[in-house]
Amino acid sequence: MPMDGLTLGFMARELQETLRDGRVEKVTQPEKDMLVLLIRAQGKNHKLLLSAAPSFARAHLTNANYQNPADAPMFCMLMRKHLQGGRLAGLEQLGGDRVLKLTIENKDELGDTAPRELYLELMGRHSNLTLVKDGRIVDAIRHVSGDMSRVRQALPGLPFVPPPVQDKIDPAEMAEDALSARLSALSGPLDKALSASIRGLSPAAAREIAFRATGMHRTELDGLNIAELSSVVCSLFRRMPGMAQPTAQMGPDGLMADVLPFPYLSLETGLQKPYASLSAALDAFYFGRDRRDRMNQKSQTLKRLIKTHLERDEKKLALQEEELTASAKMEEYRIAGELLTAQAYMVPRGAETVSLPNFYDPQGGTVEIALDVALTPAQNAQKYFKRYRKARVAQDLAKEQKEKTLKEIELLEQALFDLEESETEQDMADVRKALEDGCIVKPAGAKGGKKKPKQPESAPMRFETPDGTEIIVGKNSAQNDRVTGAAKGSDTWLHAKDMPGSHVIVKSEHPSADTLAMALRLAAWYSKGKGVSVPVDYTLRKHVKKPGGSPAGFMIYTNQKTVVVSATEGEIAAMKRV
Repeated sequence: MPMDGLTLGFMARELQETLRDGRVEKVTQPEKDMLVLLIRAQGKNHKLLLSAAPSFARAHLTNANYQNPADAPMFCMLMRKHLQGGRLAGLEQLGGDRVLKLTIENKDELGDTAPRELYLELMGRHSNLTLVKDGRIVDAIRHVSGDMSRVRQALPGLPFVPPPVQDKIDPAEMAEDALSARLSALSGPLDKALSASIRGLSPAAAREIAFRATGMHRTELDGLNIAELSSVVCSLFRRMPGMAQPTAQMGPDGLMADVLPFPYLSLETGLQKPYASLSAALDAFYFGRDRRDRMNQKSQTLKRLIKTHLERDEKKLALQEEELTASAKMEEYRIAGELLTAQAYMVPRGAETVSLPNFYDPQGGTVEIALDVALTPAQNAQKYFKRYRKARVAQDLAKEQKEKTLKEIELLEQALFDLEESETEQDMADVRKALEDGCIVKPAGAKGGKKKPKQPESAPMRFETPDGTEIIVGKNSAQNDRVTGAAKGSDTWLHAKDMPGSHVIVKSEHPSADTLAMALRLAAWYSKGKGVSVPVDYTLRKHVKKPGGSPAGFMIYTNQKTVVVSATEGEIAAMKRV
């Protein structure tokens, strides 16, 4: 993971330079384990993101806009009381490990200026963000009781106990003789020995240090001159603050795979992309991943509900297909009734079956008809007519129910696709609203009898092509209706053929070949086909109509052309989003 102790050291130095003596203007808590401080420093506003999320714990400046809850959580209110208006008096990494300490001086209730310490611990599932005053915990973003940990509790009012210090060397205080003594007692691969001896080194960072020290990708400690090696490693760490050159390690698919505080010589240099700052690189790396992870967690309940309804509808559809198959015999019942009525004189008394000429058959064949021996030919004929009428009613009902089930399945499949593409809670609210309109789920009532606040409309995705043409992409059914409804008749409209997907609008009647290709890839990627040989239809917006009473996102269109398109996540990520 990018935010190891080595990377945090570079980040701490970058933040010290940018935020020195800054004033905390605003405190928000967009997520239960995330705090964002708006700090005014050196004539500019900076948003400092502090996250204690188990999978995405980190600290960096961000330009992303996070949606805040309507009512600020209690932790946020407490942080505002203690931090808002305060001065950032200090920011440091503790002991070369994954702990960041912010010292903020602010006035208390008596008007006296007193320091508060904000500790961010980046420890995976043990990550936490704790505010401390006078050595005691004011509050922690994640409470830890005695039942959860006998070593360290994190509860308001308790004395703050710093994280246990690893029995490793602090990179800032590393001496050659101390490192030499450590390495001399170890054996095996050099990178693992370095990771076991020096604080804050992830496996990737340890491999890079080993490569820079020896020039080899894999080196065993045995046979190395430990004293000389220790001197090289210590010299490298002393020079490290001046090596800052934030870099993104790109994967073969064109997506960011890692963030490096400086170029790693042990990795393929052709796949490394420079960034203006470490914060910018981390912001780009984490934002999409964190957002998708959180949305997946929040949407699990609704996703399970949709899948449950889909399974029920698929079973229902199978039963309706069986009913239609069974009712297909109704014409046989009608013909049998008519033949018995017209040729009753040919039916022997007490016969169980009779073979009668079929005057409906152009070839002049016969039909064998089963009979109830207790009934007369006329009564047997009426019995077949009754079966015919019953089968016809069942067929009409089955057709009607099947059509209703198919529409519901289409709505559910679109909702499931929309949910997977949701980026914000507003997007998820759009999906739920579509299900409510389709009578799939009950409207969510407001808690405590309060009137539920009206949710603002979610925004579609917008892209800009190299020639300046705007492309708009709906993320769900409600947005599809809005972007298509707002488009001009001369705009170009695209949609994946015969599958759930986004409506794509190109703000041009005659887009260039490159612009059209970009729009086709967007329509292919933002569809159920996920960019794998997806047939995409495109036509002018004036040829697209919405039938009255149809569900959100449903359209019919004419004059279309179809192109089979493939797209990769890397291609989509490289497009300019505005």
